[in-house]
Amino acid sequence: MTDLLKPSLSRRTVLQTAAVGVAGISPALRSMVYAAGSDAPEKTEVKIGFIPLTDCASVVMASELGLDKKYGVKIIPTKEASWAGVRDKLTTGELDFAHVLYGLIYGVHLGIGGAKKDMAVLMTLNNNGQAITLSKKLADKGAVDGPSLAKLMAAEKREYTFAQTFPTGTHAMWLYYWMAANGINPMKDAKVITVPPPQMVANMRVGNMDGFSVGEPWNHRAIIDGIGVTATTSQDVWKDHPEKVLGTTGDFVKKYPNTARAVTAAILEAGKWIDSGLQNKNKMAETIAAKSYVNTSVDAINQRILGRYQNGLGKTWDDPNYMKFFNDGAVNFPYLSDGMWFLTQHKRWGLLKDHPDYLAVAKQINQIDIYKQAAAASKTPLPKSDMRTSKLMDGVVWDGKDPKKYADGFKVKA
Repeated sequence: MTDLLKPSLSRRTVLQTAAVGVAGISPALRSMVYAAGSDAPEKTEVKIGFIPLTDCASVVMASELGLDKKYGVKIIPTKEASWAGVRDKLTTGELDFAHVLYGLIYGVHLGIGGAKKDMAVLMTLNNNGQAITLSKKLADKGAVDGPSLAKLMAAEKREYTFAQTFPTGTHAMWLYYWMAANGINPMKDAKVITVPPPQMVANMRVGNMDGFSVGEPWNHRAIIDGIGVTATTSQDVWKDHPEKVLGTTGDFVKKYPNTARAVTAAILEAGKWIDSGLQNKNKMAETIAAKSYVNTSVDAINQRILGRYQNGLGKTWDDPNYMKFFNDGAVNFPYLSDGMWFLTQHKRWGLLKDHPDYLAVAKQINQIDIYKQAAAASKTPLPKSDMRTSKLMDGVVWDGKDPKKYADGFKVKA
């Protein structure tokens, strides 16, 4: 038995053991177990697509820090140009996994917008940290938040154009929810277009839109560049909302369950590392700002990841509900109620004609068993329930118990 285990106890393995610490059992010991038993990842090199956004950080850092190797896999982060591209490469198998919009995975699973394939959510990558930006031109006319935007749109009649990043995605849902809560029907009172996140600022600069909903760093970048103001943050729409997920196809999970677990565990550890202190957050900002990742200046990233906000009009504040990647494990559990919420909004805005079986769909997509195994391997705490309760900006409570009633209960809808 001793001779069998010798190859895995290389100097590199010992160094990684010392550098990364332990998760249940030591990495050196785990690699022996993987080599000898059925827990070995079936696929040891995986491509994970990402869009240039701050919340790709845990995927990137899992690779940069070598946390993937600890679980017997090699993550290759692959930069993508648009969410539509991510969708296409996931469904064709060109990508194994992706940092992806929660609602996109649900939309593809139900065939909204064309592509239909069984999909899987392995974990939530982050909570919070998106925003809605209004153009400086609107701000100069007094539209700096929801109520003042509604007032201007009522007073000055014209076609107002707002951008989101994907029709079924999170940014579309935050934009629509916020507008509706302020008495603006996004389907009737405005024109809504789809623009990839890295192109938002350039499009606003040339006057293609009045506002946009996107992830960081592009809201803060608009302020730095003097072309936009932050009207609201997504955490003001829904505190601790689910945002990006680690997504893949149902087929991949069935074929490579050990790989799915290993990658999830590695990214859980990366999220834990990011959230464990100022030094790590700054290191993360420096790493992902590079051209190969987000391709922006570090100062566009390193303020809002610490909760240091400004609106572009002189107002500054510290927001305790800034982007979180771990938060003692509270961020990452793939709550069934989170997935169901996106379906209720897809129904609300006419993306779904009929009510789906909300709970059944969420149980098909959200891979709770695999997540729990990855959580055990990475020593991540688990919640008491697969559902959670939240109150959104309009005071309406979402708990997943009666999704049909919830979806049909909004006054402003398609």
